[in-house]
Amino acid sequence: MGRRGFGDDAIYFDHSGDCHDARLHRRCSGRWRGAVSLGYGPDGKRIRRKVSGRTKEEVKDKLGKLHSDLDAGIRTPASRYTVCQAVEDWLREGLDGRSEKTVTLYRQVLQPVVDCIGKLALRELTAQDVRQALAEVARTRSSRTVGMAHNSLERAIRHAEANDYVRRNVAALVKPPTGQPGRPSRSLTLEQAASLLAAADTSPLGDYVVLCLLTGVRTEEARALTWDHVDLDGNAAADPPIPPHVAVWRSVRAHGDTKTQLSRRTLQLSERVVRALREHQLRQAEQRLLAGDLWQDGGLVFCTSVGSRLDAANVRRAFRKITKAAGLGEQWAPRELRTSFVSLMSSSGVPVEEIARLAGHSSSRTTEVVYRRELRPVITTGAEIMDKIFSG
Repeated sequence: MGRRGFGDDAIYFDHSGDCHDARLHRRCSGRWRGAVSLGYGPDGKRIRRKVSGRTKEEVKDKLGKLHSDLDAGIRTPASRYTVCQAVEDWLREGLDGRSEKTVTLYRQVLQPVVDCIGKLALRELTAQDVRQALAEVARTRSSRTVGMAHNSLERAIRHAEANDYVRRNVAALVKPPTGQPGRPSRSLTLEQAASLLAAADTSPLGDYVVLCLLTGVRTEEARALTWDHVDLDGNAAADPPIPPHVAVWRSVRAHGDTKTQLSRRTLQLSERVVRALREHQLRQAEQRLLAGDLWQDGGLVFCTSVGSRLDAANVRRAFRKITKAAGLGEQWAPRELRTSFVSLMSSSGVPVEEIARLAGHSSSRTTEVVYRRELRPVITTGAEIMDKIFSG
């Protein structure tokens, strides 16, 4: 047999006597080896990719697949790159600009998947592996969590694909299974909403509840709201007249942006909200005097006793005290003030397109899909509707 040509693959048999380390003897004895040269690295050392097999034909097949990967631009040591590494790389590099809270959420959602298939080499991962991992997640978690896990895994593999670790994204071929039913979002009836507003009058967080319920602003938008974005007087002499209003332009999300571009909106305030915010402004002025030098003047409408931003957990605890005082129990969440707004507007005849505009949704489709349980057949609009609902 002639010598192999320059640049040809190396194929050789690794005899048992060639392995002098007893710990490696079992792995390397009696196996065929193959190697592909990828040229030289910056340090002048030759870069090789190696494969092994029990037969020469098996090694040739593996070399063929290796060349196929190299032709596709995959020059990384993909055989040693696992699903877990792909997930970690995406969490570290693929979520630029996202808050630490968001990264932690994705990590928690992906952890059950990593527990199932994290040790598998990414290039060997199959659609069936992904399907089985998601099925395992679906046994104990909600459909929403299963969907998030699938979407996150698909994005992690896409990140690895862009970095030449794998040739195709098998997660994209899988339809996520149905998980366990989660707690459905609820909305207040008119009677429950009235009871909640009555109970809110005696709570430090009461005006927060009034604003969220009667305008539909997101809880993260209310927590970031500043007084310079609130106009409680308006301008009746303007042409056209400018009513009292609130400019929803910020949130407590990363970088202070609202959820979507259409979430930046200016909303007329009903008389009930104007009264509540005027009283809240006076109480806050008293808090500022009591706090003295401890006051942190960030201009926030809703804040702690020293002016700092409210924490989401604090809002939840205070809100549950209000729902309990209203006779509604303690299972309600602040975000359900928004679903209640949609429900009350819809039951009063407001078209879904107008509700979408008031709620700051990117389209009425979002309103219909997310709030379909709260939507009812239709007619008018605006802050006047809330005044009519809660008059007296």
